[in-house]
Amino acid sequence: MLIFRLIIESFRFAYSSLVINRLRTVLSLLGITIGIFCIISVFTIIDSLERTVRDSMSKLGSNVIYVMKWPWAPPPGETEYPWWKYWNRPVPKLSETQEILRRSILAQYAVFNYGFNRTIKSGSSKAENVEIIGTSTGLVETWSLKISNGRPLTEEEFNAGANFAMLGSDIADQLFPGLSPVGKSIKIQGFNLQILGVFEKMGQDVFGTSMDKRVLIPVKLASRMVDPRLDMQQNIIIKGKEDIPAARLSEELEGIMRSIRRIKPSAENDFALNEVSLISGQLDNLFKVFDIAGWIIGGFAILVGGFGIANIMFVSVKERTKIIGLQKALGAKSRFILLEFLFEACVLSLIGGIFGLLIIYALTFAVSKAFDFNLILTIGNIVTGLMVSIVIGLIAGVVPARTAAHLDPVTAMNAV
Repeated sequence: MLIFRLIIESFRFAYSSLVINRLRTVLSLLGITIGIFCIISVFTIIDSLERTVRDSMSKLGSNVIYVMKWPWAPPPGETEYPWWKYWNRPVPKLSETQEILRRSILAQYAVFNYGFNRTIKSGSSKAENVEIIGTSTGLVETWSLKISNGRPLTEEEFNAGANFAMLGSDIADQLFPGLSPVGKSIKIQGFNLQILGVFEKMGQDVFGTSMDKRVLIPVKLASRMVDPRLDMQQNIIIKGKEDIPAARLSEELEGIMRSIRRIKPSAENDFALNEVSLISGQLDNLFKVFDIAGWIIGGFAILVGGFGIANIMFVSVKERTKIIGLQKALGAKSRFILLEFLFEACVLSLIGGIFGLLIIYALTFAVSKAFDFNLILTIGNIVTGLMVSIVIGLIAGVVPARTAAHLDPVTAMNAV
């Protein structure tokens, strides 16, 4: 009951301080509001960006490995990307994909693909600079692509290099507005292709790529359009069987690829095994730096806000000196006075923090509506903002509260 009464009185005194000295209180709490706004807004942007990046990366697969000529990140122990070491490496081949499937016991799918850009025509409509993905069978399953209309190519159609294609939703809308493209034809580099299916709309990921703007065709058909021996970021995508860790799959693939390419035991690999964890490690470090920056940016405003709260509390102690004296004369303990002022400082600081969070919430709502980027103020960030406000209130209120608690009751009652 004592604590409950203490909290009620602290809220009453804090509310009284806000009402009686509106301008002074608003200006003093502005520092807390700005500080919480700076810290939590940075955290909100970072969290939203991290969530978007990781969602985009999850589409690559957690147990998926990309066999490529170029690694995604510098090798362990090196700070620079030694591109000159990779320049003369051979590009992955379709025959190597087939050999991996034959030898591997951990792989569920092995898909060879590469991309190039061409103009697509259908009657009087055309789409320029469209990315064409030439692929072997299994890409739809490996990337977990969904089809909104039609059907996927069969393994026989992929192996035969048949003149069939699947369109991204944006390409389908551009070439066949208001119509179903399934069964209709498009022309790519003089080749007539029948459309078998349309992918479900996915939206653009953080890397700026989207299946919505791509066209998928058999890799053997693609090889008749462009020389597959050129470096076009060819890769072999290997998806492991269920519950197979990426580390085990990577070890097996390294041995298979070294055997296929007859690499001597003492020689370095002439291929890269890229997996999502390579990017995840780099991103973890990057987001940690952003978090530290958020605390630094908001820390200065929080510091100013803390001084503002302390100023309010010192004034409050001065104004209520006689009341404190009466409380002590009637038997109030020093710790009661101390807790009363500490609670009041926390309440004032919390009010400033709540205003900062309300501003962030309004901005996240406005930004999400205005731009194609989903900003979300998470419960974790709300709790962080409130906890920071309370801690700042405690720190700022300690000295004024101790001053009030140690007042002599006789001297306090006789104060002018």
